Amino acid sequence: MPAGAPSAVEIVDATPVERQEEVLTEAALDFLAALHRRFTPSRDELMAQRAERRAEIARTSTLDFLPNTAHIRDGDWQVAGCPEALQDRRVEITGPTDRKMTINACNSGAKVWLADFEDASAPTWENVVGGQLNLISAYERTIDFTDENSGKSYELGPAESMPAVVMRPRGWHLNERHLRVDGEQVPGALVDFGLYFFHNAQRLLDMGKGPYFYLPKLESHLEARLWNEIFVFAQDYCGIPQGTVRATVLIETITAAYEMDEILYELRDHASGLNAGRWDYLFSIVKNFRDAGSRFVLPDRNSVTMTAPFMRAYTELLVRTCHKRGAHAIGGMAAQIPNRRDPEANEKAFAKVRADKDREAADGFDGSWVAHPDLVSVAQESFDAVLGDRPNQKDRLREDVEVTAAELLAVDSTDAKPTYAGLRNAVQVGTRYIESWLRGGGAVAIFGLMEDAATAEISRSQIWQWVNAGVVLPDTPEGEQRVTPELVRRVADEDLAQLREESGAAGFEAGEWQRAHDLLLRVALDEKYEPFLTLPAYELLD
Repeated sequence: MPAGAPSAVEIVDATPVERQEEVLTEAALDFLAALHRRFTPSRDELMAQRAERRAEIARTSTLDFLPNTAHIRDGDWQVAGCPEALQDRRVEITGPTDRKMTINACNSGAKVWLADFEDASAPTWENVVGGQLNLISAYERTIDFTDENSGKSYELGPAESMPAVVMRPRGWHLNERHLRVDGEQVPGALVDFGLYFFHNAQRLLDMGKGPYFYLPKLESHLEARLWNEIFVFAQDYCGIPQGTVRATVLIETITAAYEMDEILYELRDHASGLNAGRWDYLFSIVKNFRDAGSRFVLPDRNSVTMTAPFMRAYTELLVRTCHKRGAHAIGGMAAQIPNRRDPEANEKAFAKVRADKDREAADGFDGSWVAHPDLVSVAQESFDAVLGDRPNQKDRLREDVEVTAAELLAVDSTDAKPTYAGLRNAVQVGTRYIESWLRGGGAVAIFGLMEDAATAEISRSQIWQWVNAGVVLPDTPEGEQRVTPELVRRVADEDLAQLREESGAAGFEAGEWQRAHDLLLRVALDEKYEPFLTLPAYELLD
């Protein structure tokens, strides 16, 4: 671009964030423009393919491993060798990139921090730009924070204890409305990735680490192929050696579960591992099989644990696939929030975490997630007991595991059933999460758990599914009763009245409770199913 020429990227309707010029430099914006022009058309084609595949699932009510990629599943290949900074991932802490969380995550003692621009971060302009600033400041060791309410100050601990940072950009479906190239909104994934990579790739290499990423909500190996093409382009553009990037893919859609080998293969020069989550995976099952009859009706979300047969099939296949290909297998989230004022409740929460992490370590996972610094040591004990001094257990190949296509879809193999308590919980959690999200908070403490957007997605999706499948609840106050829009509205209105009473008139009006209530009912009851709650919610975000 000639000196003095206007940037190819237009900033639209964005209230300036302090120091944003340090992130939105002319060179960084030129990189975003190059990414957008080269890769957004392919992104758009893949979004159309998602819709086509969903239509095919609606027609057949089934999924299978891809016949045209059998040679990849049967082939003898492995992903690129793991960099030293990612060899030991036994405990990973997750959270948004606000200043307080950035410092706490860096001081947590975890091996890895998932620095989240996706489900744990509402995409306000302040969060999008401020999060980038906070990561740069953390690497430069200039970040600090003082809590306005408590006066408590936070600062970074020793540099040698800082975890490897694995950054998660937004999913392919969500655009960044404040940045446009040639009049088009830039995909949020390219904004988050591009700004982070441009400013930090060389800095991280100089630190003995690298630009590492978690890739969310992929639905096919073709979407992984696009990411690989982006990595190749970005490394060349910025003069970074090829193979520097490492990516861990979240297998959190039912379609991706049938393409684990293929996803790793497409990313094989840049792949680090796969992750097994829960809420987004269940959300994807509901979304894809929402009109496939009672066989796919999920019970209360909290009753569908990782020990359900179809969930064990998914997680065991993931471990086997990863280890066969030399990749890390990373387990799910421990979302409990410690209650330091109630030792008994605290120990019950810790016991749940121990049981979950003991199971994952015994199943062959190489590490797992926690949402709170106090859980790092609890999870580490579980993996230390299995790993000892070894950084991982990728040598455990799990050749005893054989998973069929049908086992991944055996949703009706669980004995749990939908209940009125489950309906109320879905309404309560959905409303509380959306309210916080509309105020810019993406990681929200609700009923003793740290929740993100995936929780709201499965909550509203279950309500939609139960209404449209004509689920009958045995335990409503009136006895046996079908889930109808009228019943859902009654439960939601009762909850809103309770929130108004608890908050007081002034507190209620100061929040986003009414808009959250209205949006939840819209996405839970509309005849047309919204593919992502965050799409209409983003239109309401200031």
